[in-house]
Amino acid sequence: MTTPEARWERRLESLWASLDDHGPDDFLRRIEALAAELPPGDAVALYELASAHDALDREEEAAALYRRALAAGLPGGRRRRAVIQLASTLRNLGRAEESITLLTAERGMCSDELDDAVAAFLSLALADAGREREAAALALTALVPHLPEYRRSLTHYARALTTGDGA
Repeated sequence: MTTPEARWERRLESLWASLDDHGPDDFLRRIEALAAELPPGDAVALYELASAHDALDREEEAAALYRRALAAGLPGGRRRRAVIQLASTLRNLGRAEESITLLTAERGMCSDELDDAVAAFLSLALADAGREREAAALALTALVPHLPEYRRSLTHYARALTTGDGA
């Protein structure tokens, strides 16, 4: 038997999959309608509204909604996605240092399939903050486990970017 929550999630997933088929106002209206089916102040509803604003380049609105979703106790993987997305939005708003703070803290929180996304967005924020060598080192370090060869040498080179040891 399918639960109402599962049906809601499927409808949400279908709407996101059709994002490009809707104009911005229509898409936002549809997300708002889905969010309105959840209780007022629901963390998941706030997160989905934030994500919609973010996808439509409405970063200021998105940032406020992400913060509200996190404060409301956003559960599980959505919490980590909200941190990543909020940090990316803050970087886009010119607040790279705040993005770095969020993502650095997130790296110490847990480890899951989003670790590389955290590293990637942290790399972007570091580059925006003028810390390009640290950004490159972090990106290379995140890439190393995915390489079939050269892991040892790239690990050494990544470390050398931030320590000044010969590369």
